[in-house]
Amino acid sequence: MHIINKIVVLLVSFSIYSNVYAATEKPTKTIPKVMPKITLTHGFDTSAGNVSTYIITTPSATYFLEKQGGGLSSIVDNDGIDWLGFHNKKGSGWQGEYRGFPNAVHKQDGNYFHALNANTDQSTSVITIESEQHIQIEFTSGSEKGKGKWQARWDFYPDRLDFTMNKVSEGHHYWVLYEGVPYGAMDATDFWYSSADSHANLIAEPLRGELPFPKWIAFGDINTSRMIYVLNHSDDKQPDIYESRPYMTVFGFGRSGKNKYLNSVQTFSFGFVESNNYDKIKSLMQDIVTGNQAK
Repeated sequence: MHIINKIVVLLVSFSIYSNVYAATEKPTKTIPKVMPKITLTHGFDTSAGNVSTYIITTPSATYFLEKQGGGLSSIVDNDGIDWLGFHNKKGSGWQGEYRGFPNAVHKQDGNYFHALNANTDQSTSVITIESEQHIQIEFTSGSEKGKGKWQARWDFYPDRLDFTMNKVSEGHHYWVLYEGVPYGAMDATDFWYSSADSHANLIAEPLRGELPFPKWIAFGDINTSRMIYVLNHSDDKQPDIYESRPYMTVFGFGRSGKNKYLNSVQTFSFGFVESNNYDKIKSLMQDIVTGNQAK
């Protein structure tokens, strides 16, 4: 009898607890995913010699796109470190005026898409898309010799930028270069990976010959897990090269020595990856090329 009473009391207590819990439990709702935003402002890159720039701020990087030359003067990571280090001082060479991205047109109906230095020909630009997820800016060669013969498009997304050579001057060629300073300085702690194999190469080790598709290279420093990459979206069968200089990298798609080999519309991605794990970088490059990476 006592056992039955205890069972009844327990059942009643459980029923009351369940009803109270059900009455007091707060309803849940799906929280919408907050998309990362990017912004476009106008200003000056003081570290580059106070050049006039479009400043594109994203969750992964801040880009300084020089307005007259049509090339990047700085790409700054989330720790405030510039991985390009361009400066327009004439005669600074590898320590400043040669640096940048993509430095694409050199002595081919002019010199275009390089942050403005003493030898860069000027371009005109127009903002064609401005939203919280996508900034697009188009440049057209503007000097008398090559006016209108070269056109390039910059597409900035939360995770990276895409540079597209939209128009190539007839009979001429270009290359796409990363000439910069991994983690802010060119030194013995720097290294690079590429699509050729998973080997980590010392910064002084050169690269010769065509990279396998998807064609990419990434530069890093042993003091950070972050790396900077350049990715070619085309299997173009053209040579690629990396050579170190005392004060900067010289990597080029479509380059061998001083020769340029690219002559068609192509797209290249440039940005940071928050990992120095080879397999993760390789997977990201594949996702970008196949369109699986969210913009």
